[in-house]
Amino acid sequence: MSEIYVGNLSFDTNEQGLQTLFSQYGQVDRVSLITDRDTGRSRGFAFVTMGDGGAAQSAIDALNGKEFEGRTLKVNEARGKQDRGGGGGGGGGGGDRW
Repeated sequence: MSEIYVGNLSFDTNEQGLQTLFSQYGQVDRVSLITDRDTGRSRGFAFVTMGDGGAAQSAIDALNGKEFEGRTLKVNEARGKQDRGGGGGGGGGGGDRW
C-alpha cells in the first residue's frame, strides 16, 4: 500500500474530486483531506492511499506539477512522522542525583 502526499490544493477541493483525479491511475483506497480542527476548513493538503505501488508512482509522476482546480499540485510519496526526540529536560547527561 502506498500513501501519497498532495499539497497546494485549492481550499475548495473536496475528497470526491481527489478520488476522481487519482482513480485515473488505479484503485484509490482512501482519500484524507486535512482540515483545520477549529474551522473545518481545508488546510490545503491531503493524503491519498493506493493499494498498488506502481499505480501510485504513475499518479505521482503524472500529477506532480499539474494544475488542478486552479492550483499547481505538489504530489509525492508521503513520509512518515519523524521521531522528534524526547521531550523537555535540560539536556542529556547528567551527574548523580543522589
